[in-house]
Amino acid sequence: MKRLFLLTFYLSIFSWGYAQNNSSPFHCIVAADGSGNYSTVQEAINAAPERRKEPWLIFVKNGSYREQVIIPQTKPYIHLIGQDKEKTLIHHRLNVGGKPNEKTPSDKLGYWDWSVHNPQSEVSGFDGTVVKVNGAHFYTENISYLNDWGLESQAGPQALAMSSQADCAAFSNCIFRSFQDTWRTPGQDTYRHYVKDCWIEGAVDYFYGGGTVLVEESTFYNVRSGSVIVAPNHKAAKYGYVFRNCVIDGNQAAADGKQKLGRPWHNSPRTVYIHTTMRIPIAAEGWTNMGAIPALFAEYDSRDANGKALDLSQRKTYYEGRGENPPTGSCRATISKEEADTYVYEQMIPGEDGWNPREMMKKLAAPLQLKIIGDTLRWQSVPSAIGYIVSVNDTVFAITNQIEIQLSNRLKDEVTVCAVNRYGSLGHTTSLSHN
Repeated sequence: MKRLFLLTFYLSIFSWGYAQNNSSPFHCIVAADGSGNYSTVQEAINAAPERRKEPWLIFVKNGSYREQVIIPQTKPYIHLIGQDKEKTLIHHRLNVGGKPNEKTPSDKLGYWDWSVHNPQSEVSGFDGTVVKVNGAHFYTENISYLNDWGLESQAGPQALAMSSQADCAAFSNCIFRSFQDTWRTPGQDTYRHYVKDCWIEGAVDYFYGGGTVLVEESTFYNVRSGSVIVAPNHKAAKYGYVFRNCVIDGNQAAADGKQKLGRPWHNSPRTVYIHTTMRIPIAAEGWTNMGAIPALFAEYDSRDANGKALDLSQRKTYYEGRGENPPTGSCRATISKEEADTYVYEQMIPGEDGWNPREMMKKLAAPLQLKIIGDTLRWQSVPSAIGYIVSVNDTVFAITNQIEIQLSNRLKDEVTVCAVNRYGSLGHTTSLSHN
C-alpha cells in the first residue's frame, strides 16, 4: 500500500509539472484526473486560437470524457491525439428522435429521455452528434468516439458518434461506435477525408453522407441481422466512398448472411469496395434500395475469411426509387483491376493543395539506448521528433522535449518512452524495467 501511494504521488507531481511547462511538445494537455491544462476536451478546443495555418496539438490522456465536442469552422488545424484508443473515450448519450406518440412502440419510448428535441432532456438543444468537426485540417488518432445511446440501446433512432463536415479531415487508429448513423461524412462532394486503421461499428446506415472519402485497412463491424453499412448521397462526386483493404465483420447476429454493403440515400451516390475481406457472409445481392439510383455501387476482389474470391455474379445492378412513379436505373456491381488501380490515395487525397495525411500518421522510430543512471532516465534522440512521452505502467509520467528526465529511485516499474512527430502523432515505444 505504501509503495502504491508513493507511485501515485510521484506520478501526479511529474505528470502535472511536465504538462504545464514549456518543454511539452503539445500546446495543451487534457486530463480527466486534473493533471493537465484542462479536464475536458471542449475546454481545450475553446482555448485554441482561431484561424491557424499550422497544427494546434492537443494531447488527451486516458480517461472517460462524457461531453459533446464541437470544433468550429474558425478553428482549423486542430490535432486531437489520444494516449490509447481503448482507454481514451469521448462519449455522450443522445439521439435525435422526435416526440413519441400512440404509434410509437412501447419499447422505443426510452429514447425520448435522451433526445436533443426533448426540452426536459439533459441534452436538450444539443447538436445531434457526440463530436462535430467543422474546422478544416482536423486530425485525430488513438481515441474512441462513442454514442452511449446507440451502444446501450442497440436500437434507433439516429445517434451519431461523429459528424465530420470539413475538408481535409484525417483519422488514424480510432474507434467509432453506435447503432444507427454512427458517422456522418461531409455534404460537400469535394471535401476530402482519409481514414486509416480504424474500427467503425453500427447497424443502420452507420457510415453515411458525402465527400471524397478513402478508408484503408479499417474494420466495419455489424451488430445485428440485416445491417446496412453505407448510405451515401453524393451529387456529382468523381470518387465518392472508396474502401481499400478493409474488413467487414460482425457479431453472431450479423453472421446470418443478410448484411448489405449499402443503399443509395439521395442523388447519385458512389461507393467502391476494393480488396475487401468479408469475415461474415453478405447477402448475395450485396446492395439494396433506398430512394436514389447510384452512379456506382461496386466491388473488386472481394474475398471471404479464408481468402477465397467471392462470387459477385448475383450482386444488385437494378435500383428503384421511391414515390408513386419511382425512378429506376442501373449501375455496375463490379469494376476491373485497371479501374480499381485508379481509386487510390495519390488520385483522391492530395488535390491541388498537396494535402498529405499519411505524412501526419507516420510513426517515428522507438527511442534507442534507454537507460536509467541513478535517478536519471536517458535515451537517444529520434530524428524529426519534437518531444517524447514517458509513461510508467501506462500512466503518463512526463511529456517533454528533452532526452532525459529525473525519476524517483523508489519507482520499480516498467517505463516506456515514445517520440512525438511534428503533427502530434505518437511513435513506436521503447520499454525498460526500472529495477
